[in-house]
Amino acid sequence: MTATGEAQGELARMDATAQAELVRSSDASPAELAEAAIARIEALNPQLNAVIHPLFEQGLGAASDSLPAGPFRGVPFLFKDIGAALAGQPFHLGMRLLKELDFRAPVDTYLGQRFRDAGFVTLGKTNTPELGILPTTEPRAYGPTRNPWDPERTPGGSSGGSAAAVASGMVPIAHANDGGGSIRIPASHCGLVGLKPSRQRISEGPLIGDNISGLTAELVLARSLRDVAAVLDAVHGPAPGDPYVAPPPLRPYVSELDADPGRLRIALVTSSAAEIAVDPAVVAAARDAAVLVESLGHEVSERGLAEASPGDGAELVQSFMIRWEAGQAATLITLERVVGRPIVADDVEPLTWALAEAGRRHGAGEYLAAVGLHQLVARVIGGWLDSEFDLLLTPTVGELPPPLGTYDDSGSDPMAAIRRAWPTAAFSGIFNATGQPAISLPLHWTEDGLPVGVQLVAALGREDLLIRVGAQLEAARPWAGRVPPIFADRDNQGA
Repeated sequence: MTATGEAQGELARMDATAQAELVRSSDASPAELAEAAIARIEALNPQLNAVIHPLFEQGLGAASDSLPAGPFRGVPFLFKDIGAALAGQPFHLGMRLLKELDFRAPVDTYLGQRFRDAGFVTLGKTNTPELGILPTTEPRAYGPTRNPWDPERTPGGSSGGSAAAVASGMVPIAHANDGGGSIRIPASHCGLVGLKPSRQRISEGPLIGDNISGLTAELVLARSLRDVAAVLDAVHGPAPGDPYVAPPPLRPYVSELDADPGRLRIALVTSSAAEIAVDPAVVAAARDAAVLVESLGHEVSERGLAEASPGDGAELVQSFMIRWEAGQAATLITLERVVGRPIVADDVEPLTWALAEAGRRHGAGEYLAAVGLHQLVARVIGGWLDSEFDLLLTPTVGELPPPLGTYDDSGSDPMAAIRRAWPTAAFSGIFNATGQPAISLPLHWTEDGLPVGVQLVAALGREDLLIRVGAQLEAARPWAGRVPPIFADRDNQGA
């Protein structure tokens, strides 16, 4: 297979499963897939700024050697530049400080090892906001990543570089992680599938146990449900030293793709648990999805998510911010050990410093009370999903992709940037707090052609149910043929 013309366009539209099948059937070699993906990255990255660390020589070398016989042997892949990593590769977390130090990952993370064992060929690392803080990807260290559906808008964050790379066809799949929506928000903004797994479904070790008491989760951004299911099969499960683990699945996740979900009770939620105002366009997307699931035989009724919180909306937001701020303070303490000196305000972006300073002011009691409140909310929602409903259906985000520059922290109040982020994360952050699995599916587009994701949430450990229903929805309303204006095919490649 050549990497030019029609063949290149066909490759760009193939998901990871299809590309792996090319290798298994000897219709393409890992090296050919890598060379084709490199050509697509080189053509589109000047427009999108998705890949900030090209690792082409290493990738071609790996593709030429004996690759592990995993399910994705030979498939081109990108790591997000935060979270899972391979030893010796750049690891900058969106920070100018680590960029200037040319900091490298000291070890393979467990998830990094599992991606490699699955057969993926890593060709680079993708852009991310500093420390993954914001739902946009505009770090001062590397500049903004642009959304291939509209380059004046954000692709989301913090996995925006990975999202732009997959949505534009540079690679079929890429690593992502999620601390308040950082998988699901970019999935919504870029028309992709994004699953945040159950808390501790996937190990974050060996350097991290449960980040910010379990707010974060790792997986991928993809163009198909089958890719997500197969990757989850390849990388889930505990590793030595993990503080706790998610309940194991009863069978492989790929088995759920063809399984009948039965008649489910689904709660339609269109208002934020934190009482944050949301865009009518995203509500329309969720209501449209509710009509679709009813047409498939499921029962839908409306529920207000604010009922799950014992406090008011402001208290729920503040409790999340206490954990988020404490997390940034803890990260800077860790980085001080790495760089061997105190980190000062000039080392980081204004918002990062403001969050860390706020985190230092919180007492241990405040932090534990915030965690306790979220555990209470998790029990309430868990009770719903145990007795009243099988799934929750919500908008993924509270607004359409904002223009680049929306989350500006350069003024007198850097925290204004994080407050501006609350509408975007209106439906995502709560499920980081509760730990339940949630998936964003690309089921809706606006009249202007912008994708709008719809989120499904299941009980803890029930990724199987999300995959069953997701596959049913994918079959009913396929999205594979939808590609953005900036896409790696022969009509507009490099345009």
